[in-house]
Amino acid sequence: MQNQSVVTEFILLGLSQNPHVQKIEFVIFLSIYIGTLSGNGLIVVTIFSSPALLCSPMYFFLAFLSFLDVCLSSVIVPKMSIDCLYEKKTISLGGCLTQIFAGHFFAGAEIIVLTAMAFDRYVAICKPLHYSSIMNPKLCGILIGVAWIGGFLHSTIQIAFISQLPFCGPNIIDHFLCDLFPLLKLACTDTSVFGLMVVANSGFFCTLIFSILLVSYGIILFTLRNYSTEGQRKALSTCGSHITVVLLFFVPCIFEYVRPPTSFSFDKMVSVFYTVLPTFFNPMIYTFRNKDVKTAIGKLWNKLIIISDKK
Repeated sequence: MQNQSVVTEFILLGLSQNPHVQKIEFVIFLSIYIGTLSGNGLIVVTIFSSPALLCSPMYFFLAFLSFLDVCLSSVIVPKMSIDCLYEKKTISLGGCLTQIFAGHFFAGAEIIVLTAMAFDRYVAICKPLHYSSIMNPKLCGILIGVAWIGGFLHSTIQIAFISQLPFCGPNIIDHFLCDLFPLLKLACTDTSVFGLMVVANSGFFCTLIFSILLVSYGIILFTLRNYSTEGQRKALSTCGSHITVVLLFFVPCIFEYVRPPTSFSFDKMVSVFYTVLPTFFNPMIYTFRNKDVKTAIGKLWNKLIIISDKK
């Protein structure tokens, strides 16, 4: 299909068309973005400034997850916040495709990192005697490389489909961001096959990974029967944080993509739950339940105070 697009920009309707509500949204989402940058940035700096944490695969993956959270949030939230100040919210065709590519790229990489973190906990709990030999620096580096490559391939497939569609009007997207299903509705051609490809690529991808994670944590919980009460408490504390993050990200994501290519009135709110909120809550979920991270943050804070006093 040759690209016969005549639409050069799209109009985003946002979460609300009420000017007063939009001002409240601006304050809320700007605060969320600042909190996302601060929380995830603190985790990255803390882990990389602590050799003991950086040498641990669990915290190495956590630092990378926080970095991806910053990237994913930066693709969506800044424009979403600024648009709340304007009556007419526009985005160019190229900008729309770029946002789709970047969003799916970082989200796809994050899914693989979450899987790597689950594998790390599986090895630590189910094969503790072989943990050091299995989760070596080389494997950790390979898993991070797989995350980058997997995210890139996933996003490239999506954009290869969507960029072939002709857009000749209308150009109004009833959403606060450019995403696949809202954009498919505007194409001047039959998009049923493209819709199924989106479901197969995004929906099946999320469902498969989520199923693997559920099975792995089922095995972990079964293995914990043989642990002491104290060992169970520590393992469940670590796994509980990860399970919370997985549910917060995957449940709305699966709802959004594992279905026929159609739209519902509450889709925009569901999108907030897997694009905006997880990146904001992840630092709090991991920090508040993790003694090692809190201790490292305290040491980093003390170092900064000492440096400040010397100046």
